[in-house]
Amino acid sequence: MRLRGRRESRNIEDRRGQRRGGGGVRIGGFGLLAVLAIGWFTGADIRPLLNALDPGAAPDPGRSVSELTESERQAGRFVSQVLGTTEDVWSAVFRQQLGAVYEPPVLVLFSGATASPCGNASGATGPFYCPADEKAYLDVAFFSFMRDELGAEGDFAGAYVIAHEVAHHVQHELGVLGQVNALRQTAGTREANALTVRLELQADCLSGVWARNVQGLLEPGDLDEALNAARRIGDDYLQKRAGRVPNPHSFTHGTSEQRQNWFAQGFETGDINACDTFNATAL
Repeated sequence: MRLRGRRESRNIEDRRGQRRGGGGVRIGGFGLLAVLAIGWFTGADIRPLLNALDPGAAPDPGRSVSELTESERQAGRFVSQVLGTTEDVWSAVFRQQLGAVYEPPVLVLFSGATASPCGNASGATGPFYCPADEKAYLDVAFFSFMRDELGAEGDFAGAYVIAHEVAHHVQHELGVLGQVNALRQTAGTREANALTVRLELQADCLSGVWARNVQGLLEPGDLDEALNAARRIGDDYLQKRAGRVPNPHSFTHGTSEQRQNWFAQGFETGDINACDTFNATAL
């Protein structure tokens, strides 16, 4: 992705200079991701493990942001520049397609674990969006996990992850997220999972809308990187990788094929209305 000279977003909250204090377990970024992988690959409830990280504990001083390594600085710059493109794209799309004003989210960079109004359990899918404070949360170590453990390589795979979390904020702005969350609270597990799949596939489609609008920044192979990432984080792929027979009723994000197809739908149309997964007869 061609980001040289692109502006950096000001909506970044960098907590990487903090580490958690208190009585909970301290764990590094890769350690947290290893715990999260238990949930991804087995479908197990990992909230007790995440709660053991003591998300409510007050931070004690760690390295200052100025002490980050050059690699960490570059990762932060990449995230900030990609976030900047989402701000430009969604401001234009809201104005042109909806006649509305887009209010961008803040993106929190952290290492290992951090507190949010949604609790650490909301980090069970890696990066996550919290509608309570309208912030997206990201440990950039997740990019290395995607590359080394899942085989989702390339900078545009990382950009797709950022765009997907921002897409959840777009859903929040549109009122979709609140409606779905209300429905999930009164639904059974199977029905709640089915609603979550449609929500996640819509976010994939919205990520495709973003990608269409940054075509001028794409390099050869970028689109393939995003589609490969979508395939590698499909529920069926992850369950097979864990040695399990895929169970559609337990899916929460959609199959690899569904995630690729909805991303492609958004990319090909560039239209928010084409991302209505909730009224689609087939996913």
